Amino acid sequence: MNVKKMLILLLKIIGIVLGVVILYVVLGYLLPFIEVSGKDDRQKKEIPVYIYTNGVHTDIVMPVKNDVQDWSLKLPFNNIRSKKTDYNYIGIGWGDKGFYLDTPTWADLKFSTAFKAAFWLSKSAMHCTYYREMREGEDCKKIMISRSQYQKLVQFIENKFDQDQNGKFILIPTNAVYGDNDAFYDAKGTYSFLYTCNTWANDALKAAEQKAAFWTPSDYGIFLHYK
Repeated sequence: MNVKKMLILLLKIIGIVLGVVILYVVLGYLLPFIEVSGKDDRQKKEIPVYIYTNGVHTDIVMPVKNDVQDWSLKLPFNNIRSKKTDYNYIGIGWGDKGFYLDTPTWADLKFSTAFKAAFWLSKSAMHCTYYREMREGEDCKKIMISRSQYQKLVQFIENKFDQDQNGKFILIPTNAVYGDNDAFYDAKGTYSFLYTCNTWANDALKAAEQKAAFWTPSDYGIFLHYK
C-alpha cells in the first residue's frame, strides 16, 4: 500500500470516528427532550425520593428505612468510616468501577480508564452514600411516590447489585471513598458510552413509573424534566 492510499484510509477512519462522536453528541442532546411520561397508579404519594447530581453523576436518594425497605440491613452502617447510625437517607448510584475508584477528580482521569469505560471493557460498581438531610435545589429534586412505585424502584436498584452465595451485597474494600459516609459495592452490568451512570438513574425513574428522558447519557437529560 502506497503512501497516498494509506493517507486516504487514515482520513476515512478519522472521518468515521468524528462522525460517530458528532452523532453521539447530537443524539445525547436531542433525545433527552423526548419525555417518557410518568404513571399515576392512583395510590397515595407518601414516600419521598430525591434525584441528586454532583454535576456529572446522578444518584437516587431514598429513606434509609421504612416499612417497605430497610437499606441499612443490606448496606450496613459498619461499612462506612463514620460507623454512625443516625442517617435518614441513602443515595445510590451505578457507574464504572474505574471511574469511581481511580478517578477522584477529573485531573486524575487516565486515557486507559476512559477508554475502558467507554467501550465495555471494565467492571461496574454501586456507590452508596448516607445523608442526614436533603435540601432541594438545582442539583436536588424531590418527588413523592406511592408504596407500590417505591417497591418497583427498590427492586430495580437491588437487581443491579452483585451478590455473594448467601445473597448479600459485596462490599469493595477501598480507601477511595469520598468521605466518612459512603461505600462501594460490586455491581452487575458494564458501563459504556451508550449506558452511563445517568442512563441507569434515568431507567430507575422509569422503573418507578416517574417521568424521565427517552434516553440520556447525562444528568442534564434527567433534570430537564424536573425543573
